[in-house]
Amino acid sequence: MTLTQSSSHPALAVDGLWKVFGPRADRIVGTELADLSRDELRDRTGCLVAVRDVSFEVATNEVFVVMGLSGSGKSTLVRCLTRLIEPTAGAVRYDGDDIVQADARRLRQLRRHRFGMVFQHFGLLPHRRVLDNIGYGLEIRGVRKAERDRRAGEVLDLVGLSGYADHYPDQLSGGMQQRVGLGRALAVDPQILFFDEPFSALDPLIRRDMQNEVVRLHHEVGKTMVFITHDLHEALRLGDRILIMRDGAVVQIGRPDEVVGAPADDYVRDFVADVPKSHVLTIRWVMRPVRPEDPLDGPEIGPDLIVRDAARVVLAATAPVRVVHDGQLLGMVDDDAILRVIVAEDDRRPAPAPRDGSAPGPGATTQDAEAVVAP
Repeated sequence: MTLTQSSSHPALAVDGLWKVFGPRADRIVGTELADLSRDELRDRTGCLVAVRDVSFEVATNEVFVVMGLSGSGKSTLVRCLTRLIEPTAGAVRYDGDDIVQADARRLRQLRRHRFGMVFQHFGLLPHRRVLDNIGYGLEIRGVRKAERDRRAGEVLDLVGLSGYADHYPDQLSGGMQQRVGLGRALAVDPQILFFDEPFSALDPLIRRDMQNEVVRLHHEVGKTMVFITHDLHEALRLGDRILIMRDGAVVQIGRPDEVVGAPADDYVRDFVADVPKSHVLTIRWVMRPVRPEDPLDGPEIGPDLIVRDAARVVLAATAPVRVVHDGQLLGMVDDDAILRVIVAEDDRRPAPAPRDGSAPGPGATTQDAEAVVAP
């Protein structure tokens, strides 16, 4: 598999990573057995391939999301990146070192000083206060109590837990407990944060709040994040880029708009079928070339603006809108292009009954589309 380039100096580079469970797992990689499907390999050898020849790079300060259904290998993958599970083959490069080859001392140093991990099960110490739980990683490092309490207090405010320093975990809601787990990971000031389905057990509203928290923290602290989820909407909401896995292998890597706008195969196409495209696709996907008759003195928008956010400007304009980036005219977008995206979404929903009680008309109008995009 070709290594996907994301940066000339990636924060993390994964190359040809395998994890095979079972007897004599090391005999699988590099042989004809590696070409067998997951089921065929299990039937012939009793081995299960959880991660199959996975390669990718994560750019510094990027939110890189790995998603897939249960059993796709995503959680095994993130555990291999930190060697909580030992990979069978491949390389995981960080700061010039291959983590797969690191000795125990180097691995401890990375986990204590460079990596932060947030899991679905919070793993909080029930007999310790919130402040002490957040400062636990610093305690493991040997940081003096006064200093770790100071740092933990700063992080307490950062994750929205001001006033809860002296509470115990069982006095907190699930969402607040997850904030403690997030604070504990941030307190050691890691360079990379690994999230393994951290919000899966939370109620939908709390889960959305925690997603907002991750977005906010990323803007404020700028950490590189590797986020594991089975939820496509969570992946689209959080990810700068998304890696989709199936049966341990990579199916597609791309920006959210690339995954939705150009799915790699039917598997991904089915995944994104119900995604409102106007909420994900950017103007780049709907703009057209400039024509000689196009006016060049009207409004302009950027190519990376989401279609839904651009709709009101485009639909209100009396002529096609210019798409401009860094002073360069890239193309034009008109209301027909916007309507094609929005009306296609509206067609999937039951038509609302008209206010006068008459039957709904067969066609959508500009007013219909404006209603869809109204805040």
